[in-house]
Amino acid sequence: MKEIQPEFSRPVAVRQLGPGETSMEIQADSHERDALAKRFGLVSLERLVAEVRLRPVSGSSLVRLRGRFEADVVQQCGVTLDEVRSHLDETFELAYAPPEGIEREALDIMVTLDEADPPEPIRNGVIDTGEAVAEHLALALDPFPRAPGAALKEDRPEAEEEGREPRNPFAALEALKRKPD
Repeated sequence: MKEIQPEFSRPVAVRQLGPGETSMEIQADSHERDALAKRFGLVSLERLVAEVRLRPVSGSSLVRLRGRFEADVVQQCGVTLDEVRSHLDETFELAYAPPEGIEREALDIMVTLDEADPPEPIRNGVIDTGEAVAEHLALALDPFPRAPGAALKEDRPEAEEEGREPRNPFAALEALKRKPD
């Protein structure tokens, strides 16, 4: 299976992390923003900057990632097809662990909303902070963007428009119900 290359990749080698917190600021360039816009079906992604902090959890193989990103996105209104601009400012947290450190049973059980998500696997000793930001950008996007004042046209039956009582599709059943045996 071919490995898909992320559009916004900022790999960090876990072995190079110190015992304390490692902080970095990352920003998508114009080519990366264009590729992310295509991936997420946006008109454009005008800005994407993030602050990412990584901290190994002492006494375990876990690494915690805390991130905050800001993005300026342009989406297409689902009603009018006009451009809809929005500014996103989101925070997120993830845990990472080596694949062998993630219990297989933990991945197979049902996760409830009260439980923490299982850790993401550390692949080839690397955490891709850019892809983590891109994934959370996708989660923050409005799935049904609307231009101000845009509304769907209501389909009304012709009888309602003319002031008549609309025809009830169950009227025939009602007549059968009243029929004596």
